[in-house]
Amino acid sequence: MSTPHHHDQPRHGRPPEEPYPPAGQGYGPGTAAPGDPGAPAYGAPPAHDHATGHDTGGHHGYGRDDGYGRQGGYGQDQGYGQGNDYGQGDGRPGGHGSHAHQPPQHHDTPAGHAAPAAGATAPGSTAATPVPPHRTGSPIIPPGIQPAALTAALAALLAVLAPFGQLALLPAVVLLQAVTAAGWFRLNGMWPARQGIALAFAAGLAADAVLLLAPADRAPTALAGTLGAWFLLVIVLQLRNRGDADERLSALTATSASALLSVLAGGLLAAATVSRTAVVAVAAGVALATLARAALTVPWLSPVVAVLLAAGAGAGVGQWAGVTAEGAALGLAAGVCAVIGLRVASYDFPSRFVHFTAGVALPLTAAAPAAYLLARVLL
Repeated sequence: MSTPHHHDQPRHGRPPEEPYPPAGQGYGPGTAAPGDPGAPAYGAPPAHDHATGHDTGGHHGYGRDDGYGRQGGYGQDQGYGQGNDYGQGDGRPGGHGSHAHQPPQHHDTPAGHAAPAAGATAPGSTAATPVPPHRTGSPIIPPGIQPAALTAALAALLAVLAPFGQLALLPAVVLLQAVTAAGWFRLNGMWPARQGIALAFAAGLAADAVLLLAPADRAPTALAGTLGAWFLLVIVLQLRNRGDADERLSALTATSASALLSVLAGGLLAAATVSRTAVVAVAAGVALATLARAALTVPWLSPVVAVLLAAGAGAGVGQWAGVTAEGAALGLAAGVCAVIGLRVASYDFPSRFVHFTAGVALPLTAAAPAAYLLARVLL
């Protein structure tokens, strides 16, 4: 039996069949070559630096809101997937936006060298794309007693200022329009959206200016004209949006709806030109209905009690002004609108910002058109 020649012995270092890495992709300082003692196995999870508390080989980024507020999700980028500005990872190797840290090219591990660690991804296999966690539970979360107290305070401010005319009522209406614009965008999951909020709020201010300048009997025409002009402006501005089709559609819908609600909130100014008692009765009804809805949490009983208490509050205001039946009708309508507004503001997972904006403003905003229409019909 012949002794193998020394040239036939396996050499240390790189195997003969293993190609050298491409130019510019060599193993730089501080990076161990595959197979060296102490080098991490391919597919092993990134090391954790206990001194700094950061992962040394990967980036775990929680999704941030983009320009239209949509959450990026809990995509994790561990150097194997594509990472963009929103913290999303799609699991594809390389590509635009991927981190500079890429795993070295896979080579066959010669015998006697380090084997892949237990539980690590096998060489040559595709890493599974991390699945973002799904939120569970009911999406209907009532705002609670604190937003209800803020709604009651804003309604009380409207009721106190309404007897002094439109100019005195204007600051409270402007505050309501600002909270409405911000709350609607956040309710739709869009934050930050400063341009859209500013545009919707400006629509409300334009409606207020037109209502102050137009004759009292031209209020519906003034509001409709303001909405038409503002919808055209919203569409023109969305033409400059360079996002994808879904993003543009969501932005257009949210901005248009927010502008509509801000303009409708100006209906309180229009109602004050017809009957200041109507504004007081509606504000009292909304305040009492909102507080009752938040304090009484029985699912089916709470809305009924809230509406009945609102009708009683309106009747009390109407009795003070000598129009008891009309005041009761105004309070009843205000209670129904307040319950609807609270229901819309509740359609979200617990979010303090949603509750303290949309949950505060929507009950009063929804009741503003009813105040004007019933004032024209009843008073």
